[in-house]
Amino acid sequence: MERVMPAAHDPATVSAMSAYQASGIRWLAGGVIAVVLGVLLGAAAVALVADGRRVPGLGLVVVVLVLVGLSAAVVGAGALMRSVRWRRALRTRPWQTGWLRIAGPAVIAFEPSGFDELTDDPVRLRLLSTAVWRTRAVQRLDGAEVRAAPVGRAEWVLTADGLDTLVGARRVRRRR
Repeated sequence: MERVMPAAHDPATVSAMSAYQASGIRWLAGGVIAVVLGVLLGAAAVALVADGRRVPGLGLVVVVLVLVGLSAAVVGAGALMRSVRWRRALRTRPWQTGWLRIAGPAVIAFEPSGFDELTDDPVRLRLLSTAVWRTRAVQRLDGAEVRAAPVGRAEWVLTADGLDTLVGARRVRRRR
């Protein structure tokens, strides 16, 4: 009996996972830097006001920096937690090859190898990412061969040659 290699042992998967983790680290680090700058700028604004000088709009800039920084840090932390969960799941599951069909802006259908249009239902998925560039990259894969694996009860990860990252998607049930 042929042993199937888990997805995490595929060199392309290791590279794609590293790219996904690196993007999470960039978001987290950028968010932390923005918050620190916002706090420092806030302290400078307080010092200026104490000296009797006012800089119009400085308070607004401080609030925007802190809020945007916090949001970016949350996005980065979420990506890092997802990558840990995905890596754990991909250590035990092999990639399933199949074809990707685009059903809408962020809705896709995965048809595993051996898929029969008459008797089988495709795996219907909605992309987790709302980033325009990531959605467009997946849309360009319409009809292409991809690799996908379930990484939870309703969550899947997919990648393809040339994509260079992992894409998360949540399974959607078809309404009847």
